[in-house]
Amino acid sequence: MNTVIIDGLSFTLPLFIMAIGGIYSEKSGITNLALEGLQGFGAFIGALAAVLLASHFSANSQVPYYIAIIFAVLGGMAYACIHALLCIKFKANQVISGVVINILAMALTAFLTKQVNKVVFGAPSDKFVLGVSSRWTIPVLSDIPVLGTIFTNIYPFEIIIVVIAVIAWYLLYQTKYGLYLRACGDNPHAVDAAGIDVAKIRFIAVLASGALSGLAGISFAYSISANFSSAIYVGYGYLAIAALIFGNWKIFPTLGACLLFGFARSGGYRIVQILQMPSSYSDLVMILPYALTLLLLIFFSKHNRSPRALGEIYDKGKR
Repeated sequence: MNTVIIDGLSFTLPLFIMAIGGIYSEKSGITNLALEGLQGFGAFIGALAAVLLASHFSANSQVPYYIAIIFAVLGGMAYACIHALLCIKFKANQVISGVVINILAMALTAFLTKQVNKVVFGAPSDKFVLGVSSRWTIPVLSDIPVLGTIFTNIYPFEIIIVVIAVIAWYLLYQTKYGLYLRACGDNPHAVDAAGIDVAKIRFIAVLASGALSGLAGISFAYSISANFSSAIYVGYGYLAIAALIFGNWKIFPTLGACLLFGFARSGGYRIVQILQMPSSYSDLVMILPYALTLLLLIFFSKHNRSPRALGEIYDKGKR
């Protein structure tokens, strides 16, 4: 049971922070199907920084890991600029923009990873080997019955994500910027009439989604696979989108959806291990979160209420 909780949380939290990024973007009125590509490109930039700087640190040093996180956040933000410019500046179709960005990210990161390995390291590989980050157990708290598991063998990124999630909640619901952002997603013309720059609010929201997606991507790379390749993050962006929709574009309900997906995944793997099933069944477990997505769609989709101006191209001249 402890393993299910520990592994479930290490998958849930990166998914959750990426979903929060999606909430920021979509609450502002910009449909963001590009989360998949944003996490992938952000993770690529972070992993690239880590492998290029690894030789300057000892083998057991965790400094490259934290450098990777910083560069992943910056990389995700930089890549999100494309989506922001296309949708806000050039008023492109937001769904098409997101899909194209995802496809481009997968192709671009796969190509660049191979080229960097070939040119810099002289190794024909399609992945960057990162290793697994250190894990912490928090004294005293880890001794609490049942709940202590939450504080056992945690990755550093889990603490970082929890802190950022709290800050994100506060900014969205307790500040003027959060009020303006939510208003942009419901009635951008009213926001504009109040003298507030709708484009600026939306641009910042999309950049925030890129930053949080980049953090999620590098977290997956350091926990699930111990390496970066264009294949490690396939599907997670869409799972985050499903989670925020089931959470009705609200942060705490979205956390519940992410927990459901995370524990379905870790619980499935644990069942395979207990029953000593062939390794091929581990791949089958990967579909559990997506199967849950289909079931949740059947029962909950009709109760969801998206922001009223979500996906609409805002034209300042039309009121």
